Amino acid sequence: MNTTTEFLDAAAHPREGSAVLDPSGFPEPSPHPAGANLGTPAAGPLIRRLLLIVVVLIAAAFAAGLVPRLRERALVKADTRELAVPTVSVTSAAPSANIAPLTLSGELKPLAEASIYARANGYVRRWLVDLGAHVEAGQLLAELDTPEIDRELLQARAQLVQAEAARDLARTTGKRWKEMLVAKTVSPQEADEKASDLDLKKATVEAARANVQRLEDVAGFSRITAPFAGTITARGLDVGQLVNAGAGQELFRLGQTEKLRVFVRVPQTHARSVAVGQKAEMTMSEIPGRKFEATVVRTAGAVDAASRTLLTELEVDNSKAEILAGSYAQVRLPDAKPEPVVTLPSNTLLFRPEGPQIAVVVDQHAAMRGVTLGRDFGNVIEVLSGVGPQDRVILNPADSLVDGAEVRVIEAPAANR
Repeated sequence: MNTTTEFLDAAAHPREGSAVLDPSGFPEPSPHPAGANLGTPAAGPLIRRLLLIVVVLIAAAFAAGLVPRLRERALVKADTRELAVPTVSVTSAAPSANIAPLTLSGELKPLAEASIYARANGYVRRWLVDLGAHVEAGQLLAELDTPEIDRELLQARAQLVQAEAARDLARTTGKRWKEMLVAKTVSPQEADEKASDLDLKKATVEAARANVQRLEDVAGFSRITAPFAGTITARGLDVGQLVNAGAGQELFRLGQTEKLRVFVRVPQTHARSVAVGQKAEMTMSEIPGRKFEATVVRTAGAVDAASRTLLTELEVDNSKAEILAGSYAQVRLPDAKPEPVVTLPSNTLLFRPEGPQIAVVVDQHAAMRGVTLGRDFGNVIEVLSGVGPQDRVILNPADSLVDGAEVRVIEAPAANR
């Protein structure tokens, strides 16, 4: 480069005289081409420096374009891998809170109730109590006129007297024949016959006495009395009415109403949760706003095969006579609840040819399970089997979800049931 500068300076300043036009004033051409000067010691480092700069620039440009591409490619690959694993929300099964207290229709009956019938034929002479009357045990309710029984009783008593007379005669005769047997004036056979006749007459007396006792008892049924203390709830006789024993004609109906029995039929699903001593609430539509406390006193101990219900008896106090026997009531058993079942949100179910299924998360992988469904409450469904409270169930599972697929879990709060 210095040689080129010196040449230009010499050409720019003309020499003296004709030397300006003399070609010898220009440097003679070099026998080597101009490129051969590159190999000189002064040009070598410059070329290498230029080449290095060019390489660095090219590498920098290449790196500037490649690194972002590589970074983007890595990001795309990571995003693809990230998106390939579905992100799911999970919930857990919870005991059903939609089990309402058991409410059943109950039938009210007196604690004790008896229909009173006639045991003797006759006519009603008089009756002493009417509907709603409170009577004590043994109190006279009505009297019957029984002329036929009275005549039969008189005849039976006369037959008893006759039998007793025959017995006394046979006793005297037997005693005499024993004395004659000792004197050997009669044969032993005849003496034995008289002794046996005495035994026969004694048996006849006992039979006559029993018949008299029977007729006296039957005559006593002309007085109709209360078997226990209670309230007359029905009367079916009047003065002069003919009454036939065994005809099934109810004269009175007597019931104890200080306490009432309430009979309900508990469904089989709740039968195991009913126990003696449980408290219940009884309400009646004709007494709005009132609640009566009842207590379970006994159960049938077996489910009725026809209705699949358990007959259950409760007692309710009626000392104030506020409740009428024979009425219907609503009985609420707050403690009679079946074994609680778990529920899941309805959006956890998958309906497939194998049946309803759910997907649970096990070690960050989906596991498909078949379930048995119960009642449908809309937003939640009872699950009878196939899931437990400890399982993490996937919400809104995709139709393409398969068993063993890897998933990423986002915990979600348990559904409010």
